[in-house]
Amino acid sequence: MTIRFGVIGTGAIGREHIDRITNTLSGGRIVAVTDVNQDAANQVVNQFGLDAVVYPDDKALLEDKNIDAVLVASWGSAHEASVLGAIEAGKYVFCEKPLATTAEGCMRIVEAEMKHGKRLVQVGFMRRYDSGYVQLKEAIEGNVVGEPLMIHCAHRNADVHERYTTDMAITDTLIHEIDVLHWLVNDDYKWVEVIFPKKTKHALDHLQDPQMIIFETKTGLHISVEVFVNCKFGYDIQCEVVCEEGTLKLPEVPNVLVKKEAQLRVPLLMDWKLRFIDAYDKELQDFMDSIARTGQPQGPTAWDGYIAAVTADACVRAQQTGKRESISLIDKPAFYYPPSEI
Repeated sequence: MTIRFGVIGTGAIGREHIDRITNTLSGGRIVAVTDVNQDAANQVVNQFGLDAVVYPDDKALLEDKNIDAVLVASWGSAHEASVLGAIEAGKYVFCEKPLATTAEGCMRIVEAEMKHGKRLVQVGFMRRYDSGYVQLKEAIEGNVVGEPLMIHCAHRNADVHERYTTDMAITDTLIHEIDVLHWLVNDDYKWVEVIFPKKTKHALDHLQDPQMIIFETKTGLHISVEVFVNCKFGYDIQCEVVCEEGTLKLPEVPNVLVKKEAQLRVPLLMDWKLRFIDAYDKELQDFMDSIARTGQPQGPTAWDGYIAAVTADACVRAQQTGKRESISLIDKPAFYYPPSEI
């Protein structure tokens, strides 16, 4: 089975996904693209030698009956309308984060998907497919070192563009920890607090950097996440789970050890795309394989997108108030439970 994709958004991540579907993965083909910048869309078609239709907008693309699945990689504010349109057209959807920019928008997608009666949507939370995080989850579920008590994380970027704002540390950066940590321990968040440490001289005037985000989960697990987006030395993702009988730590990315000029060096990554390139490949391959095998995607769901949005909203409130903010979810619909858990 070959899944015919229509791509909405041909910017950096859209091009990355077009490249991997066309040249790396199996089971998919790009048959249509659209972008608010039509020149960019045409350029992508020429760059990858695609036999694909260039549509003026997502509405026209979604009307194409030759498309099985839609890959949404446009601006975050445009995601909700595209995903809802795809569900209405009965097409599968792989949507880059965020699923929608508000919890209400995510809930509209959840409700539309449940009304359709079958899972169509997968959200691009790629860390669940990273081999290090997979090993962490297996160790936690295997009770290798006992019950988790605390988690310490860091999400560091060498730098960010000048349009990056303080709230984006939550909505663009922490959002990945929000999802993957919830998945790791299978425990809902209860409250969040945001602390602003001493500001780095490398941050622009409008940006508070670094930040510390503290969560407590429903079972009492405490999680601390450092977000530091002007660390200068590289792209660095850390996660350590402190348990009753030991600790579990996310492995470092393997790299060549260099001995030179009386020094021992390990080159560090500077690019998030390289850090998670295998995870990006695996998530899209799983999306296609699951549809071919079961008729619906098996990865992160629209409900997971809703959880991330509700949590992110609380985090932004905590930034603004300087107080501990509660995180409240509605009950998870039976639609999103595996058959074995219903």
